[in-house]
Amino acid sequence: MPRLKTYSQALKLFMFLSLIFVHGTCAWAADSQEKLDFGQIQHAYANGQFQDVLDSLDQLSEKEKGEGSAQRLKILSLARLGKTKESIEAYDQTLKESDQENDALLRELAIAAILPFRTDMREQIRGAAYTALKEIHTEDIVPYLEEGLEDKSGMIRALAAEGLAGLSSGRKSTRFRQALKDKAGLVRAAALRGLGRLADPSTQPLIRPLLKDEVKLVQITAAGTMIQLGHPEFWRRIQLEAQQGTGYERSTAFRIMGELGYDEALKILEQGLQDSQPSIRGAAASSLGKLHDKKAVGLLISALNDNSPVVRSIASVSLGQLKAEQAIPALTEGLHVTSPGVQAASVAALLQLSSPFGLVVETVRMLMSDTNPGIRSGVARALGNGHGRDVVNTLLLFLNDPVPKPRISAARSLGRIGDRQALSRLKLALRDQDEAVRATAAAAIVRVLESPNTL
Repeated sequence: MPRLKTYSQALKLFMFLSLIFVHGTCAWAADSQEKLDFGQIQHAYANGQFQDVLDSLDQLSEKEKGEGSAQRLKILSLARLGKTKESIEAYDQTLKESDQENDALLRELAIAAILPFRTDMREQIRGAAYTALKEIHTEDIVPYLEEGLEDKSGMIRALAAEGLAGLSSGRKSTRFRQALKDKAGLVRAAALRGLGRLADPSTQPLIRPLLKDEVKLVQITAAGTMIQLGHPEFWRRIQLEAQQGTGYERSTAFRIMGELGYDEALKILEQGLQDSQPSIRGAAASSLGKLHDKKAVGLLISALNDNSPVVRSIASVSLGQLKAEQAIPALTEGLHVTSPGVQAASVAALLQLSSPFGLVVETVRMLMSDTNPGIRSGVARALGNGHGRDVVNTLLLFLNDPVPKPRISAARSLGRIGDRQALSRLKLALRDQDEAVRATAAAAIVRVLESPNTL
């Protein structure tokens, strides 16, 4: 009996202490909630706890919620969670008392809207995300592109590497240099091209082993990179590949010749235009457009008579790149051929040569009404070489296309042109049902905001 009493007393003491502990914990939790400050919310955002950020913001007073810093975190957290529609609506709420865009916040929103797509299970959506990031030419994108080098898809890793290769700090990135050991040859080649642009002699020990890479494409690219680093003795190797290699290797050698701009390349590329394979002739025409040699213009004008529409299209684009005004009559003839691809390329070249929109408008209208979405996409892409209100307004019409592909091309072209008048329509495209359209529109918004154009 005494033992039972002792046990009963112990049980009562345990329950009493438990009540004290629970009460204390609740009190501590309530006290923490009362003392929740904005710094904690910012910390949660920095740690990627975006839903926690939104939950915490809901606990703030109406006055605190209306503050700019709180609104910013709400907008960006919604975007990072993939709730782009709600994010842009919250952003528009902040503009009610102002007629001007908040450029800094809109830029942050647009980038945040791209980021969730990087983890999508579908490769094509991840590809759209990294293609969009690759088009944003600012150094703050580097960390996101570096993360892309960890993707399971070689195609995605190659896109990320290409994006890093186009940015100064990206080319200097340790993670980028590690891509020289990537298991995919395309990724290794992209890293080599970036290091060639960096032109840092200290990278030679990293590059030399790839001269004997198991993939011929990587070997040729490594030789081109060594030339850029001050070793012209590798030029002979590029020449041999351009003249004796197989199709893909020859095309790679041609591309490197165009990038290096050596005078000796002209004769080899001229021979390439006579090759029996259209892919080789096309590669030669593309590289001629990078040589900035007056003699290349005549060769490319002749290539406009090639029996392959693809080669004629590439030659047209190259003439536009060379600003070859003497090619305008021949390019104008290309507007009236039977190949839609050649017509679109002629539009692109003529607009790049600053021809008036009136010269190409009839061809553009005809291609816009084509039943093939690939053709509509092609002309939308071509319009990205133009400027002016008529070009922009036409591209805005493409954003209403029933198929995503032309909408994607139109958004990308609007970003390239950089007309701020397109911002409102691109913001609407952030709500598009297609994820790739949203990602492309977001990148276009960033490019418009960073463009000097004020059309």
